[in-house]
Amino acid sequence: MDSPSQPPLHAEAATYVKVWLGLVFLTGLLAAVSRLGQNLATLGLLTITPLKAGLVLYFFMHLRHEGFLLRTVVLITLGTLLIFFALLFSDAALR
Repeated sequence: MDSPSQPPLHAEAATYVKVWLGLVFLTGLLAAVSRLGQNLATLGLLTITPLKAGLVLYFFMHLRHEGFLLRTVVLITLGTLLIFFALLFSDAALR
């Protein structure tokens, strides 16, 4: 008996190449923004870097194939880390 064909678990190589090119582009963009001044560099770092991390988590660490519970745990963990960083930076800024 033949089982019904299922879609492949892993993405095609073309998808990985596209994501990698996107990561290279975002890295170049981050390098370009860092030359525009400290405030823009900080803003770029705080916006572009999480986007890059999200792409890596979603595609290369195969988070898109995981269930709802694991995705939720990862998001809660990253959110908690973000809150701790915000508290750390606010404490350092107010001293």
